[in-house]
Amino acid sequence: MVANLPNLLTLTRIFLLPFFAASLIYSEYHYALGLFLVASITDLLDGYIARITDQMTYFGRILDPVADKFFLITSFILMTAYGLMPKWLTIIVISKDAIVITGSIILYFVTNRLTVEPSAWGKWASGCQFILIGLELLVLNFQNGIAIPFILHALVALLTAIAGIHYVHMGLKVANAESGKSTE
Repeated sequence: MVANLPNLLTLTRIFLLPFFAASLIYSEYHYALGLFLVASITDLLDGYIARITDQMTYFGRILDPVADKFFLITSFILMTAYGLMPKWLTIIVISKDAIVITGSIILYFVTNRLTVEPSAWGKWASGCQFILIGLELLVLNFQNGIAIPFILHALVALLTAIAGIHYVHMGLKVANAESGKSTE
């Protein structure tokens, strides 16, 4: 069933995105922080509820990472456009996602199936990206001269790059396995 509570929570996260984006654009950082917290809570709850109530669906397995990517990419682009996030980090985040999406499309054409299998590296990278955005929003709201240390940006970049490399490696394994089947 598509219209279950976990999927509705994921859709809520997507529907919050324009309001979150507007709050960043208009420098209403307290609203942005509140919306970000609500979106983060829905992200935590949707998977948890799906697992404990046995309401995991194929639709939800695809929609959840899409919602996460929409939120992360929008956050990174807007925060970079307004000088709140380093450009180089946003380039790494977007490049990794573009490579993974392109690879997934290619694998779909090779295997005739869409498999969305998040890796532990990918989850860690996305989690750290969310935490970094949350920290940036906290700093913006409390404006007490605190800045996010470079090492945190570098750590997120490193985890994102490792996740991207891992996804490429996994995709190549699937493609190689599929090409081995077609030659038999």
